[in-house]
Amino acid sequence: MPWMTRWPGAFPVFVAEATGGRFTDVDGIEYVDFCLGDTGAMTGHALPDVAEALHSRALRGVTTMLPNEDAIWVAEELGRRFGLPTWQFAMTATDANRFVLRFARHLTGRPKICVIDWCYHGTVDETLAIRGDDGRAVSRPGAIGPGFDPASTTRVVPFNDPVALDEALAHGDVACLLMEPALTNIGIVLPDPGYLDAVREVTRRHGVLLVIDETHTICAGPGGCTRAWGLEPDFLVIGKPIGGGMPAAAYGMSGDVAERLEDALAGDAVDVSGVGGTLAGNALALAAMRATLSSRLREDDFARMEPLAEAWTAGVRAGYEAHGLAWHVQRLGCRAEYWFCPPPRDGAMAAAAIDHELDAYMHLFALNRGILLTPFHNMALMSPFHDRSDVDRHTEIFAGAVASLVG
Repeated sequence: MPWMTRWPGAFPVFVAEATGGRFTDVDGIEYVDFCLGDTGAMTGHALPDVAEALHSRALRGVTTMLPNEDAIWVAEELGRRFGLPTWQFAMTATDANRFVLRFARHLTGRPKICVIDWCYHGTVDETLAIRGDDGRAVSRPGAIGPGFDPASTTRVVPFNDPVALDEALAHGDVACLLMEPALTNIGIVLPDPGYLDAVREVTRRHGVLLVIDETHTICAGPGGCTRAWGLEPDFLVIGKPIGGGMPAAAYGMSGDVAERLEDALAGDAVDVSGVGGTLAGNALALAAMRATLSSRLREDDFARMEPLAEAWTAGVRAGYEAHGLAWHVQRLGCRAEYWFCPPPRDGAMAAAAIDHELDAYMHLFALNRGILLTPFHNMALMSPFHDRSDVDRHTEIFAGAVASLVG
């Protein structure tokens, strides 16, 4: 991907191996990995339980297009964690989001979806949109070769603005609202008090299905923000973290939604419905999900990871406050990020605050000293394998970077 060379220039880092919370490059240099595959490896790299499950499963067949006992176990565990009773599987959160949007349009008979300004839900065409100056959806900067005017499929509203959401849904043409409960893909933007309650009230009043994407916000706890904050989505999507590094995803639905979809899923023509795929729910992915969810992303893991994120946050704050800089650091569970400005309240404010040159400097300063942050943001994610010495090392390096900037 382009980011691999954007900051190191002509000398990208090639990885030889990764274990736990660290990786080693082909030159034998070890790094503390706070990126963790942009959440795909938040459980830590090279989990023995997952490796053993993958090996065992591969010896017994990978792709049969038929369920096995792991499917039952994983669905029940996801139901326990997130509170939704019915689950289906996909290979990526992008696919899961795409499938859920189809279900929502089918159930409501409405053509459009609604997303949050500057959201990111994978490479779903309808979601690669931002709010234009006139309030209409326009293609997100960087989206290559858009195939249609996003205003024809999508309404876009700011985060933390229930009034704008109410106005958008009042048109009566929106099938669902797809959102993260806290923004993470434009940086961490937390919800205002009462905002998510207002979202649920507005969507229900307008007959709009609420889809929560927890692929990144599972950093808030074993059941993500949905469980931690008592949310009540109609659909929930979760992707890469639940596979322990193996491509895997799932989407859950409420009992009411599942009942309403039953006839559609039973028809002969459903095989070409645009939902599912030959490899969705394959035995290898299910083995990885079962091994991951039975051994990681549990209460005791978060009890270890969240204090480390708190310490990382405190170290960053001390680093910029020592020089009187008006920066800010934000934390969501075991994930934290610093800004070069006061905390944004919505995606547009977050996008406007990005300083690409300063981002590149801070990341490269850390990378050259053995720390990898999430390349798209100034973000760190804790795994169960990190310890306080890793955090303290980042605090030291961050302080040195800030000192070098202020002279």
